[in-house]
Amino acid sequence: MADRVTVIGWDGSPLTDAARSALGAATLVAGAAHHLALPEVPAGAERIRLGSVSLAARRIAAHRGTAVVLADGDPGFFGVVRTLRAPEHGLEVEVVPAVSSVAQAFARAGMPWDDAQIVVAQSRTLRRAVNVCRAHTKVAVLTSPGAGPAELALLLQGVHRTFVVCEELGTDRERVSVLTSDKAADVTWRDPNVVIVIGGPADREHAWIAGRDPAARPRGWALPASAYGHEPLGEGENDRLRAAQLARLGPRVGDLVWDIGCGSGAFAVEAARFGAAVIAVDEDIEACARTDRAARRFGVPLQINRGSAPHVLEDLPEPDVVRVGGGGAAVVSAVADRRPQRIVTHAATRDEAELIGRDLTEHGYAVECALLQTVELDTRVWTERERAVAFLICGELEARGESPR
Repeated sequence: MADRVTVIGWDGSPLTDAARSALGAATLVAGAAHHLALPEVPAGAERIRLGSVSLAARRIAAHRGTAVVLADGDPGFFGVVRTLRAPEHGLEVEVVPAVSSVAQAFARAGMPWDDAQIVVAQSRTLRRAVNVCRAHTKVAVLTSPGAGPAELALLLQGVHRTFVVCEELGTDRERVSVLTSDKAADVTWRDPNVVIVIGGPADREHAWIAGRDPAARPRGWALPASAYGHEPLGEGENDRLRAAQLARLGPRVGDLVWDIGCGSGAFAVEAARFGAAVIAVDEDIEACARTDRAARRFGVPLQINRGSAPHVLEDLPEPDVVRVGGGGAAVVSAVADRRPQRIVTHAATRDEAELIGRDLTEHGYAVECALLQTVELDTRVWTERERAVAFLICGELEARGESPR
């Protein structure tokens, strides 16, 4: 019974001596069709067309002999190694890596990639991958059939991005195309491919950590009004209420957040600082301009839509969590119809809070409400400077799981 498998990464370049030696001794070889056609695969070896890695692992575990699995790029990077190492298969895995397809894609584009986010787009993760592309300025997307450049472009509608599409890297059919996202949906792309999605300025100049540099953002969250310049924050935007709203919604990478009645943009900016994609909505042109200035001040990408809720919400992509900063019960009800996982809002009176709470309950949300009172003190003389009172209402869908939509 096989208890050891060698996983060989292939990036189109000649195999290393270690890979040749392992492959030459193999009595079973698993891989894609182009892997099994390599001249180094022994003629007498059993060949398995790699579809389900779990099924292949069971066949490898039952095989009497020496097994090799061929995979594109670095098989330890979003590759087959994780599945093969699952305890139920009982396999000892040795890896001979190659250059990952992400590294190859950025090399073909002549770009650094230590500041990039890297996501996998499959049918069940496509929406979350798109949200990462909305929220970050440089993202590499490992695509799959049905979740490729065209599908990414369609779901990014309304957000301008540049696509670098790298098809069949490492083969004689390799092709690299650079185009705007609105054009990508009109092209038939070959698999496999990697898409580099670029929008906005580079995140940093000098890197010390992969992905987003946390040191480039202000320390803390629910920042005071002074952090947003000399423009005062609107009613319902004070930092204590904002802190409670952020805590209840918990925006995170892969989420799409709606901020309805964005006002100064303080909440939208801070949700974006958590790595979420954010669509900020307001009917007031000055509020949209202030939100845009706040986003530029903090270096976060936001999509800002001017319009009156609830009508403006009809064409927006499905949200994960929503803050309703204005519009009252009617807007909250329209949001609940879209079934986000969580909704937060505030009310000035108990009657308004009860009306909103009852509507959320009728929509199937578990509702909690708290009366928040904050008193700001002037610490020079320890006297009251400002007092704010609001009812915080949060609705959460009880039946909804945490898995990606």
